[in-house]
Amino acid sequence: MSEANFDSIVGPTHNYAGLSAGNVASTSNRGKISRPKEAALQGLAKMRTLAEMGVWQGYLPPQQRPHLASLRSLGFSGSDPEILNQVAKTEPLLLARVSSSSSMWAANAATVSSSDDSADQKVHLSIANLQSMFHRMIEAPQTERNFRAIFSDQNIFKIHAPLLNLLTFSDEGAANHTRFHPAGASPNGSAGIHFFVFGRGENIRPIPKIHPARQSLEASMAIARRHQLAPSRVLYAQQNPDAIDAGVFHNDVISVGHGNLFLYHELSFVETPRIISTLKNLIGDSFETIMVKNSEISVEKAVKTYLFNSQIVTDTKGKNHLIAPIECEEDAIVREKISSWISDSKVSIDGVHYLNLRESMKNGGGPACLRLRVPLHEHEWHAVNPACRYSPEQHLRLETWVKKHYRDELSADDLHDPNLLKESLEALDELTQILNLGSVYEFQTEA
Repeated sequence: MSEANFDSIVGPTHNYAGLSAGNVASTSNRGKISRPKEAALQGLAKMRTLAEMGVWQGYLPPQQRPHLASLRSLGFSGSDPEILNQVAKTEPLLLARVSSSSSMWAANAATVSSSDDSADQKVHLSIANLQSMFHRMIEAPQTERNFRAIFSDQNIFKIHAPLLNLLTFSDEGAANHTRFHPAGASPNGSAGIHFFVFGRGENIRPIPKIHPARQSLEASMAIARRHQLAPSRVLYAQQNPDAIDAGVFHNDVISVGHGNLFLYHELSFVETPRIISTLKNLIGDSFETIMVKNSEISVEKAVKTYLFNSQIVTDTKGKNHLIAPIECEEDAIVREKISSWISDSKVSIDGVHYLNLRESMKNGGGPACLRLRVPLHEHEWHAVNPACRYSPEQHLRLETWVKKHYRDELSADDLHDPNLLKESLEALDELTQILNLGSVYEFQTEA
């Protein structure tokens, strides 16, 4: 039994349009030249690193972009090149939105519950509606098709359509969900505790003053119900609105949990001490916490380096490793803090791997953003589409595919280039064959 990581492959239209309000890196890098090929290869290199540590690693395909169907639904007509030209001239921001490669951040794709925690003993996956931003909201239908092709065994997997696309049920996926279990229990043990973090809700106060709170309490509660989780094993916590205003748009920017270990910033939540105390009561005495004080590392520095967007993974020897962005290594204060954890025998972090994910980081996504955690028994792992599970041979095919199809650089002016659309569709068509997905994309089924 283990926790599988499914990372999304960065798409061919990866660009810096600065679409994500409240995401400091995204907005500050607006308009810069992106490097799609480098971005995709950096993501694949991360996947290889984890797989070689013994972590179960899977692949998720990117979305079809630019998304012409969205433009046609909004009244644009003509041939594909004509529509791209029209939108580029009249609504360039809209063109950027339908060209976004934001599905690369798989932590927002869905929320997952293990079969040992669900009353029907199935692995539940709820597709996130991502309704707070247009460029992400349009991902949901494709994500659902992808998941049904990857997790196709209905005796094992239960895939839920997105929640109602209403502000009340705004759902941003696993970026705001963590599953804990006591030390010595498997990642799928029956003692799992589900920790849902929300930014807003009906009658919830205080609220952020600058940036929008994305995850709602109502959405988190609905997911817990549809996943058939025991209410006694679920805890809901409100994000600190001041942290949201400082750029903590998801909980995985300010805390990260793994097994019985919780690394968090002292300003993560409203009533942080009460939340930690409640978690300890639920998980038991083995619950281990690492709190970072604001006086040590400010929220702003945490956002800049994405310390808390690191992953914590366990290797085949039972050792915990921090998978951190290289920006953490380059910041002396953060690097020294990580080193102090590793050297402290009382802290269950045994090593660190600093990874170069700059292309993703510039758009506001670190290691944890790039992966969706799916806790699985071994037979459940083997029920996953085999072509979407890591192997050295499959990984080489994907690296070769990226080098063949992706551009070295991309600017905003390139988004209306009909050749980019053609290149992207050709790449995705070949990818569905590599990953054995069938005709999951709209262009593959259009008459």
